[in-house]
Amino acid sequence: MHIAIIMDGNGRWAQKQELPRTMGHRAGVLAVEECVRAAANLNVTDLTLYAFSTENWKRPRPEISALFRLFNGYFKNKARELKTEGVSVRFIGRRDKLSKAVLKTMHEVETLTKGGTRLILNIGIDYGGRDEILRTTNKLIDGVLTGKISQSDIDESLFLKYTDLPFNRPDPDLIIRTGGDRRLSNFMLWHAAYSEIEFTDTLWPDFDHNHLAKSIEGLNSRNRRFGGLKNSDKIQNKKSGENN
Repeated sequence: MHIAIIMDGNGRWAQKQELPRTMGHRAGVLAVEECVRAAANLNVTDLTLYAFSTENWKRPRPEISALFRLFNGYFKNKARELKTEGVSVRFIGRRDKLSKAVLKTMHEVETLTKGGTRLILNIGIDYGGRDEILRTTNKLIDGVLTGKISQSDIDESLFLKYTDLPFNRPDPDLIIRTGGDRRLSNFMLWHAAYSEIEFTDTLWPDFDHNHLAKSIEGLNSRNRRFGGLKNSDKIQNKKSGENN
């Protein structure tokens, strides 16, 4: 099961507490810790978290700097614990705008946790769904121009191989957005074709194990057809035809 989360509401959480926005982001980091533990305990195989979008560069520079300090601090402190827990961390998104310090942390964490099999944790850093599709398309064009790829071989499966998500991993079964807004905000646009989507008013720092468990319970109760029919629907249609 693959769960993807748009972690929204840190700033509003801080505002409600009459705290600086940076304190909301700190509280959001604690929510990430709890969510990762909860996902592993709830038998989630893949967890993707939208941490920093391609559009987030528009935020004030001090806030961006604070976000990346939190990022570096979290992974430097938690990398070995994640490895021990069997969590394999992957970073998705472009890397050309990131600092050397951030890139170093990303490389160290990915290398250290590479063998984890309990949970694949994808972190979106400078990630945007449109940008991912554009970069993937350019990779395929380069492959055709250099003779590494035949144009006739390009299909959805090959396209997916060149996207940011680890190859042969499932698309999200459920995308959750916290914070009350009802939109995807450029998140996993290629991969969300048949994802169930849940919007919750809960602000990200308040999202905990119980919220995730309830979301998964709701997912499991849904009748997912992926454009077709389930066997029970086919049987019902057959019976209806026989009665006509």
